[in-house]
Amino acid sequence: MTDRYCVFGHPVGHSRSPRIHAAFAEQFGDDIAYEAIEAPVDGFAEAWRDFLAHGGKGANVTVPFKEDAFRLADVLSPRAQRAGAVNTLVLGKQGDTYGDTTDGVGLVRDLQAHAAPLEGARILVLGAGGAVRGVIEPLLAAQPAVLMIANRTSGKAHQLAADFADLGETTGGGFDEIVGTFDLVVNGTSASLGGDLPPLPDDLFADAALAYDMMYGVEPTVFLRWAAERGARTVDGLGMLIEQAAESYFLWRNRRPETAPIRELLRGEM
Repeated sequence: MTDRYCVFGHPVGHSRSPRIHAAFAEQFGDDIAYEAIEAPVDGFAEAWRDFLAHGGKGANVTVPFKEDAFRLADVLSPRAQRAGAVNTLVLGKQGDTYGDTTDGVGLVRDLQAHAAPLEGARILVLGAGGAVRGVIEPLLAAQPAVLMIANRTSGKAHQLAADFADLGETTGGGFDEIVGTFDLVVNGTSASLGGDLPPLPDDLFADAALAYDMMYGVEPTVFLRWAAERGARTVDGLGMLIEQAAESYFLWRNRRPETAPIRELLRGEM
């Protein structure tokens, strides 16, 4: 029998997840069906229950439902508890719903694939919303020298840094409080969606620094173009999307897909 999986979002028609998971299944010869489901903004829980009633085994969850999925889950992984959000749901053997988040591990694995400076590095993360909250713990697990969170509203950055201070050296502040140079700068703001750039100092990047944008597209984002002009190596978020999907696939199927060929496949299709 074919196992059913999906991604819930609103909107979700643009999602590349069905393409990615079909490629993963092809690697193993797995018989799965994976679809994109646009749930009503106020009807996520009902959509999940309906999916289960029709043979669903697990789901990815994208905006705006990650916090809904967090509240829905019967059991939460430690990393989901810390992030306060869920992007992967798994139907347990006893019929309970297990919630996890794979965004942070997806980011770190993609950074590692690009030989990003992590251990002992000075890391700056831009933004203090849900996307950033989900990646702070895995970044700190890589043991940077310091991790600074900068946000347009400094209070949110200070609070987020305080929430994770027990895991490593963290600081927070406004964009105007950024001091010094950084080996890795991760843009987790939504500015790239609108073609905007946060107000950043020109001398932000250390020698051989990497600039990473969680967004991706056919062309480099404004942030990545700006970073390249200042000598940084640049990487977009396509690999993060693939790596977080691979972690979800592992949670569902206990098999870890090879991601490098999928990255080349999607990049070629773009």
